[in-house]
Amino acid sequence: MKRFLFLIVVLCAMTAIAAVLFFASSFSFSSATLPIGDIQPIQTPAPSPSPPARFTLLFAGDIMLDRGVEYKLKQNGADWKFPFLLIADELRKADMVFANLESQISDKGYNVGSIYSFRADPASLEGLVFAGIDVVSVTNNHSFDYTKAAFSDSLLRLQAADIAYTGGGQNIAEAREPVIKDIQGTRIGFLAYSSFGGASWQATQNQSGILFMDENNLDQLQIDIQRAKQKADILVVSIHAGNEYQKYPTAFQQEFGRKAIDAGADLVIGHHPHVTQPLEQYKNGWIAYSLGNFIFDQAFSAETMQGAILQVTLLDKQITQVELRQTKLNENYQVYFP
Repeated sequence: MKRFLFLIVVLCAMTAIAAVLFFASSFSFSSATLPIGDIQPIQTPAPSPSPPARFTLLFAGDIMLDRGVEYKLKQNGADWKFPFLLIADELRKADMVFANLESQISDKGYNVGSIYSFRADPASLEGLVFAGIDVVSVTNNHSFDYTKAAFSDSLLRLQAADIAYTGGGQNIAEAREPVIKDIQGTRIGFLAYSSFGGASWQATQNQSGILFMDENNLDQLQIDIQRAKQKADILVVSIHAGNEYQKYPTAFQQEFGRKAIDAGADLVIGHHPHVTQPLEQYKNGWIAYSLGNFIFDQAFSAETMQGAILQVTLLDKQITQVELRQTKLNENYQVYFP
C-alpha cells in the first residue's frame, strides 16, 4: 500500500513538471518583447517663465531741512520724521526714491555770509531714512553755504546713513563716478550737475566739490553719460538750473536736457526754480524741467508751497509709464499728496 501511494506521488510530480515545461516552451522571453528604446520617460512640465520685473521709481524736488522747516518741527515735538509723516508710507512703497538735497547735513564749517545759507542738523538724517530716500543730488547753489568743511562732512554722514549721493564727491573721480542702484538685476544709474557756483566749485583731484555745468562744457556731459551708460540699464541725469519762480525752462535747461537724452540718458530731472515746470517727452527720453519744492519753507505763494513727484514705471528694463503727481505743503511744511 505504501509502495502504491509512493508511485502515485511520483506520477503526479512528473505530470506537473511536464506541464510546466510545455507551457514554458509556448512563450519566448527574448529582449525583443520589450525593447529598451520603447520605454518612455516621465515628462516633467517645463517651468513657466517668470514675468518681467516691474519697478517704480520716484523723483522729488528740493529738500531743505533748516530755517522754517526746523522751527515748525521743533514746535511739534522735535521729531525729524515730522516733515515726512504724511507721505512716507507712499514713498516707501517705491523701489527707489531720489531728491535734491538743498541743505547740507552737518555741524561743521561756518556761514559764508548769505542770508539764504542752509545747514541742517545732523539729526535730520533720521527723516530722510524714515522717508526711504535712496539717492540725493548734492550739487546746487547751496552746496558751500557753510564752506567745503560742511559739504565734505555731509557726504560722510550721508554715506554712513546708506543714502547715496551724486553730483559731488571728496574728489573729481568720485564726483564723476555714476551712482548705480541694482534693483533685482535692473541697474539704475545717476549723474547730477549744477549750473551754479562756477568752475571754482568743481571738485578736483585733491579737493571735494561738485560737478559744475554750463553751456561751455556740454562736451563733458556727453563723455560722462556715455561712460555711465555702459554701467546702467536706465540712466538718470539731474540738473540744478533755471530761474527761480519761473514756470518755464530757460534755453540752457532745454539745451542741457536734450543733449543729455541725445547722449544716452533716459530721464533728466530738474531742480532749482522752486516751482514746477513742464514735463517733456524728447525722442526716447523724458525731461522734467523742475519738480519744484518737496520740503521747503517758502510760504509766500501757492506755487512755492507745492511741487511734483515724477513717478516712473519700469518693465523689463524699459520705461513704460511716466506720471507727474502733485505734492503740497501744509502750514507746518509737511509734504503730502493732495
